[in-house]
Amino acid sequence: MAMYVEDRISNFPDDIRCHILSFLPIHEAVRTSILSTKWRNLFASISTVDFDTYLLRGLTERNIIDSFKNFVDRLLKFPDQLSLDCFRLRADGIASWNDGYHDFDVSGWICGAVCRGVKEIDLYLDNFCHTLPALLFTCHSLRTLTLVAKDSKIFEVPSEVCLRNLKTLCITSSVLVGDSLNRLISNCHVLEDLTFDECSVVNARDINIQIPSLKSLFLDFFFSIGDSNYVVVINAPNLVYFRYDSVIVKGYNLSNMKSLEKAEICIWFDSSNYETSSIHLFQGVCNVRSLRLTIHEVIPITSRFPILHNLIEFEFLGKEIWLVEFLHCAPNLKTLTVLLQDVAGTRWNIDAPSCLSFHLKKIEISDYAPDMIEIVRYLLDNSMVLEKLIIKVNAMNATCASKARNQLLPLLKSSKKGLIVIL
Repeated sequence: MAMYVEDRISNFPDDIRCHILSFLPIHEAVRTSILSTKWRNLFASISTVDFDTYLLRGLTERNIIDSFKNFVDRLLKFPDQLSLDCFRLRADGIASWNDGYHDFDVSGWICGAVCRGVKEIDLYLDNFCHTLPALLFTCHSLRTLTLVAKDSKIFEVPSEVCLRNLKTLCITSSVLVGDSLNRLISNCHVLEDLTFDECSVVNARDINIQIPSLKSLFLDFFFSIGDSNYVVVINAPNLVYFRYDSVIVKGYNLSNMKSLEKAEICIWFDSSNYETSSIHLFQGVCNVRSLRLTIHEVIPITSRFPILHNLIEFEFLGKEIWLVEFLHCAPNLKTLTVLLQDVAGTRWNIDAPSCLSFHLKKIEISDYAPDMIEIVRYLLDNSMVLEKLIIKVNAMNATCASKARNQLLPLLKSSKKGLIVIL
């Protein structure tokens, strides 16, 4: 009678099985018919390959790298490996993928994953001097592509691009060439989430994003001084979330964004000539319900901001003068959060914005400083329906916090409104 041996390895998570299998002499195992089926079944059942050195801690660095590198080589070339859901290459312990010592076949690994119908690829390729294989950009099975490429020069999109099933694209710390960038975006027809985080853009006349299926968009760009002379074009009728963190560029054409619910905008200015462009940026998001705005500089405001009729939640980080302008442009605002970079103290004798009189119910002032007392006084005097006031003094030391509370308490006690006050 044959003895039954329970197969416990198959029940382990993929990362644990990869860890175990990376130490086995696979080529020796498959030479015997008894072991061949067992190992083939184990390999064929792996859906995720994660090259991450934390999985192999406890070994020397050389053994960590070599054992898992050889395992990935064998796995992606194994003849009975039928499919692969996820290929993740995030080995933070690798100083460079081009050290000439370990002979990493990164492009071959990517092609091997693509040929096995991979659905998710997550690449962390610091110090990588090669371009990505063209096969990656025609992978019809791919749903998610994440790429981090700090200190690398790999972002060259081939002329033939077709990622017809890609829904999530996230590129971080990469140098993006205008033509390649637009070619990639225009050939992702069902994209829902698009992120460019801490990326540089060169040789661009425009950045053109016209994707009807897009729901989330995050643009975080760096530029050399004077390199912002181009136009951002966005046409995304189903966009729900938009985050923009960049210098103001020459122009914005943001159309058909009526589904937008939340926006986070962090801007600074390379040129005062682009102040009108900033107004066009805000006009593009004028339907938003929740807005987080960070503005690093003050420039003369010569154009009126658009009226944001749907805005009910507003978080502001920046100069006092911009806050005043925005309160007048949000007539239906219900919640206001403020973190001021400086306080001029000269513009709080203005007429009260209509949102203070009719709609604003909650105000939170973060990182309170004593010179903000007139702002608090103004808000208390003019907020007719205010229900909750939060003033945070926790950034101060104990002595300063105590002085701030003593400064605020008489003002708060003199208010006749039935407020919930948190200091």
